[in-house]
Amino acid sequence: MLDADGVLISGRPTDGQLWTHKLLEDLGIDPELLAQEFFALEWQDVVTGRRDLYPALSKSLKRLDISVSAEELISYWFKMDSRIIETVLADCRIARKSGNQVYLATNQEHLRAKYLMETLGLKSEVDGIVYSAEAGFQKPHPAFFSHAADVTGREPNEMLLVDDAQANIDGARNAGWRAVHWDGREPLSDILQRNIDQ
Repeated sequence: MLDADGVLISGRPTDGQLWTHKLLEDLGIDPELLAQEFFALEWQDVVTGRRDLYPALSKSLKRLDISVSAEELISYWFKMDSRIIETVLADCRIARKSGNQVYLATNQEHLRAKYLMETLGLKSEVDGIVYSAEAGFQKPHPAFFSHAADVTGREPNEMLLVDDAQANIDGARNAGWRAVHWDGREPLSDILQRNIDQ
């Protein structure tokens, strides 16, 4: 179970910077105001599937009195937050060729989960995706990990999470999973070799 953002996906395709790095320059939207008006107020319901992204974001943009549409911002956001880490992807391919299943386990809303799998082509690179809007809970909530085990048909002790957030690592371990904190310094192949019986 591989986290998406921060492990397999990292920021802007050109340089890996945060997707909001030139948001003000490109679209005239202040990232701090967007964080206050959208991510702080609306995102929790969106990322757990209780609200759809478009109306929630449209409401926030209206409060900010910004002429950019939700569609325009979402298109920009997804495009600018889509840099695949090729070394990680290559190790995923090796793991799957060795007979291991690889899933994304990620806090996402429905549209970006679809974008990752279809537009970025990850559908052909992993065995599936488990994400928070579908589960109804974010990592590190215990219900996320229960949902992931149900989706994959695996027992908790058969699950390994690689994630860059320590809270998610702790949550996975509390759920009976093995878990490794990702900092990008050790190749994924080494982590998998150490933690999975080949």
